[in-house]
Amino acid sequence: MHRLGLTYSHLGEYKKAKDLEVMVLERRTTLLGQDHPDTLRAMGNLAATHSELGDFDKAKELEVTVLEKRTKLLGEDHPDTLSAMGNLAATHSEFRDFDKAKELKVMVLEKRTQLLGQDHPDTLMAMGNLAGTHSDLGDFEKAKELDVTVLKKRTPLLGRDHPDTLRAMANLAAIYSKLGEFEKAKELEVMVLEKQTKLLGEDHPETIKATAHLAVTYYNLEEFTKAGEFEVVVLEKRRHLLGDQHPDTILAMQNLTLTH
Repeated sequence: MHRLGLTYSHLGEYKKAKDLEVMVLERRTTLLGQDHPDTLRAMGNLAATHSELGDFDKAKELEVTVLEKRTKLLGEDHPDTLSAMGNLAATHSEFRDFDKAKELKVMVLEKRTQLLGQDHPDTLMAMGNLAGTHSDLGDFEKAKELDVTVLKKRTPLLGRDHPDTLRAMANLAAIYSKLGEFEKAKELEVMVLEKQTKLLGEDHPETIKATAHLAVTYYNLEEFTKAGEFEVVVLEKRRHLLGDQHPDTILAMQNLTLTH
């Protein structure tokens, strides 16, 4: 059941994943207790799914619990504690509490670097996450500096087609857009969309996200027809996967309106 829930999540079928993850958490809590590592892992998985479904209040509630218990049981430097800290930081960002998110992400990056080294995948993930918060706070040059570093390190370590490399590419493209460098953004986003479509399929959330980003860049380049075509695709797929009330679906509706 646990593995099936993860499979649904990887496929972007978050509603199905949530139903299974609720059952897994209830059973593990009953059989193993609230503080068992497997129970906390199930709680973290459910929190991530709530986040994907736009229920950030529920995600935060679970993530705070996971972080508190892992800190107490495993210590601040344990990889699982740092993962929980990073997850909670991401949810703070969803609530636009960027200063709190930055505080946690700086801590995660410092500890990952100290424990794992600068080139470890988990360190690079922490660096990319911190770059996102610098962007949220308007420090685009600092975000660009970090994102360039992440992409340069991930490409030789993981290859150009690895999901984390593509994520780094998309993040850097977003910063180029923030800086008004739309042609550079477009170049990267076209590449990301092509690779995501080939590797994950047209209906995967990461592919849809890549489509949405490229649509916005076409809009910024005043290529309104192309922007509109992509926005129609994004809206149709998000409605199907997430429903009309999900924040990402609402955003897609707003973006499509702008292209007409």
